[in-house]
Amino acid sequence: MAAITCLVKRTPSLSSPVARAFFSTNSHPAREDRNVQWVFLGSPGVGKGTYASRLCTLLGVPHIATGDLVRNELSSNGPLSSQLSEIVNQGKLVSDEIIINLLSKRLAAREANGESGFILDGFPRTMKQAEILEGVTDIDLVVNLKLQEEVLLAKCLGRRICSQCGKNFNVASLNIKGENGRPGVTMAPLFPPEHCMSKLITRSDDTEVVIKERLRIYNETSRPVEEFYRSRGKLLEFDLPGGIPESWPKLLHALNLDDYEEKQSAAA
Repeated sequence: MAAITCLVKRTPSLSSPVARAFFSTNSHPAREDRNVQWVFLGSPGVGKGTYASRLCTLLGVPHIATGDLVRNELSSNGPLSSQLSEIVNQGKLVSDEIIINLLSKRLAAREANGESGFILDGFPRTMKQAEILEGVTDIDLVVNLKLQEEVLLAKCLGRRICSQCGKNFNVASLNIKGENGRPGVTMAPLFPPEHCMSKLITRSDDTEVVIKERLRIYNETSRPVEEFYRSRGKLLEFDLPGGIPESWPKLLHALNLDDYEEKQSAAA
C-alpha cells in the first residue's frame, strides 16, 4: 500500500467549489506547476474509459484505468490471475486490497516514467477507496458520467475488442425515445476499421446476467462515494446526451475546455 503515495503531485487549493475546479478559459490545463488530478465515475459501460482517455491525450496526463489493470493481471497468469478470474466472471467487485495493490504498481511505474497528473478511471468505487485516496492526494474534480440503465445494458452487450490491437469498439445501434421526463438517447455504432473486423471478440464477462449484476452492485456502492465528493464541492454530474459526436463537445464545455482542443490542434 505504501506505493500508493506515488500520487504526490499536489495541486493548490482552489477558492470555490466545482466551478473553480475547472480551468479558466485563458489558463493552460497542464501548467508546469500543476497537472490535472481528476477522477471519472460512472456505471460499467457508461464510457468512462473513452472520455477519460480522450481527455488524457488532450491534456497530456496518464490515463489510469483500474479495469485495464485487472484485465492485464488476468492475462499475465500472475499470482492473482485465477482469483481475479473467478471474481470477474461472477460480476462481483474486486476487493479493495487487490485494486489498491494493482493501482500501487501502476503508480510506481508512473513515477519511474516521469509522468505527472492523472485521470483515474474506475477508482475509487467504494468509500474505503475514496478515503484512502483522500488521504494521499488532492483530487481537483470528480466527473460522474450518467446514462439510463437500458442504454448501459445495450452498450455493454455491444462491446467488442480487437484481439490483435486491443482497441475497443461497439456494434450497438441505439435510438431510444424520451419519455416520462427522460431525454432520448441516440448512439451510432463504433465500428472498427476493416482490418480489425474479423478479429473482434466479446469480453467473457459481457453477458446480460453479469452486466445486470455489475450494475446492481455499482448502484449500491456508488451513492456514498458520489455523496462523499458532492459534499466536498468536487462532483460534476454529466448526463451523456448520446454518443461521442454529441457528448464530447458538451463535455469539453462542461469542463471549460471548449477552445483548448482547437488551440492544441493549431499549435500542432
